[in-house]
Amino acid sequence: MEEATVSQDLKKEHQEKIQRVFSEVGKVVVGQDYMLNRLLIGLFTNGHILLEGVPGLAKTLTVSTLARVLHLDFQRIQFTPDLLPADLVGTMIYNQQKSNFEVKKGPIFSNIILADEINRSPAKVQSALLESMQEKQVTIGETTFQLDRPFLVLATQNPVDQEGTYPLPEAQIDRFMMKVNVDYPSKEDELEVMRRMSNMSFDSNVETVLTKEDVFAIRNEVNQVSISESLEKYIIELVFATRDPKAYDLEDIAEYIQFGVSPRASINLNLAAKAVAFFEGREYVLPEDIKEVAKDVLNHRLILNYEAEAENITTADIIETILNKVPIGK
Repeated sequence: MEEATVSQDLKKEHQEKIQRVFSEVGKVVVGQDYMLNRLLIGLFTNGHILLEGVPGLAKTLTVSTLARVLHLDFQRIQFTPDLLPADLVGTMIYNQQKSNFEVKKGPIFSNIILADEINRSPAKVQSALLESMQEKQVTIGETTFQLDRPFLVLATQNPVDQEGTYPLPEAQIDRFMMKVNVDYPSKEDELEVMRRMSNMSFDSNVETVLTKEDVFAIRNEVNQVSISESLEKYIIELVFATRDPKAYDLEDIAEYIQFGVSPRASINLNLAAKAVAFFEGREYVLPEDIKEVAKDVLNHRLILNYEAEAENITTADIIETILNKVPIGK
């Protein structure tokens, strides 16, 4: 009984720390709580996040500030057309004094990797990064190195500029747990940003709130959040509705879907819903938790056809229709 009480106290302490993370990041970044929430979901469920938005929305600043608050090793890698896989993962260099080859590790050997404008680099560089994301290891020469844990890739891309870009193939983009569309701030938030940035003496220092040990402990607590069998089946129904809309009386959207979402969608919907429940201080998942993260988990996995593009039908529209139509406990 005493053990259970201690466990509850620890959970409460961790939930309070998570709120402090929002406060600390908020000292530097204004009005991006939604993006920060998604980044933390990724961190506590071991999932990588793709951030999409026009320049100037504090995507890079949010990620770098979060890394400082978490006291984790952080590397920002600017993806450019001339970037090579060796610039990312490392390479073998010849040591003249010792007359042998030595491994020089690349920036991928860190806890949080910010892959800035990931679609600026060709496929071979993207593949080198995404292999690290999936396997959590890197091979240089004949030696395989395990990456430090936690290992989290947070990638950004600009949806507006298409010149000189190499869009991620569907099979690669599917490895991201969520694709988060970062929107413009509100008038009030932008006014606050303007005032802060106009103040030359603005203090951007933040305190460390969570340690690696805290991150691993919270991951374990999120994993213990329960989800009922009916909600597990609800997730499966949502996923299958993207693959066979007509079976769910969704003929009106069936003509726009080229390919439904992959099995990674159901896995990540489950994990993300558990994280949302944990943030809310609950030990169980509600249908609202699944619906809250459905758009971010499904939007980059749902492939629409040219007809949808011609009629300005977006993945968000399709997902909204599915959420409204598919009942819980079908």
